[in-house]
Amino acid sequence: MQQVPNDPRQIEALLDFYTSAGVDCFLGEDAVDWFELTRRQAEQRAQSRPQAPAAGPTHTHASGPGRGSGPNHPMPAAAAPQARVPDAGQTAVLPDAQVIAAARDQAASAASLEDLQACLAAFDGCNLKLTAKKLVFADGNPQARLMFVGEAPGRDEDLHGKPFVGRSGQLLDRMLEAIGLDRSSAYIANVVPWRPPGNRTPTPQETEICKPFIVRQIELVNPDVLVFLGAASAKTLLGVQDGIRKMRGRWMSYPGKGKEIAAIATYHPAYLLRSPLEKRLSWRDFLSIQDKLTGGSATRER
Repeated sequence: MQQVPNDPRQIEALLDFYTSAGVDCFLGEDAVDWFELTRRQAEQRAQSRPQAPAAGPTHTHASGPGRGSGPNHPMPAAAAPQARVPDAGQTAVLPDAQVIAAARDQAASAASLEDLQACLAAFDGCNLKLTAKKLVFADGNPQARLMFVGEAPGRDEDLHGKPFVGRSGQLLDRMLEAIGLDRSSAYIANVVPWRPPGNRTPTPQETEICKPFIVRQIELVNPDVLVFLGAASAKTLLGVQDGIRKMRGRWMSYPGKGKEIAAIATYHPAYLLRSPLEKRLSWRDFLSIQDKLTGGSATRER
């Protein structure tokens, strides 16, 4: 077993490493079979649920509007309202073409950002929703000319329900401040609005299911400048395959609502926390973003 360091600075660095890696709970020394535990919990819940009344003479002779509302005719279990919060016994959804098509239809039906957020809150096609605590929809000003898109929320974002509120978000705030902006001057979202367990990378299926919602979100915001934080969001929305080192700092075009949106990719703030020497390149990117914003029209047409 690894020996715990005595130096408080080493302990702080170790805890910071675990937090960045997505560890958000303490574990014991003995392994736990979570599959078996989940199965037993599901069985216990099934046994504790009230059984639906068996079909028989008690119900076959009842008729009229009062049926099922009296003491002798309790409401069938299938008609009872179900809890919105998923539990360990809830069946996961198979991420197939039908689920992706349903996501496209629901996203396209949203006429406003409020409608889109409601659609996401009610959407059960992405299994990340089963493990996430909150929906992380967006933050900032939806009327801003500048929009940032990351890949997926982390632990702090999952707890607060807002994107980029942890250490990465604090760095992003400082980077915005360096070019004279703040969150009231930008709109911030992620491709995937639910935190993957342990901060793992979203699977291609999870990203594809969530993609119609971020595409619609960009359409509704209709920014003048779109910034991809990291290569993952740029690859998803632009269809490019270049790595972030080759892609960053290069202006591209994103098809917006009735116009071409100026788009650029830069390093994700989480990467800059691990590689502070790369901040100089991100600084160049943000100066380029500032030039693009100030070189455009002062009044925005929507």
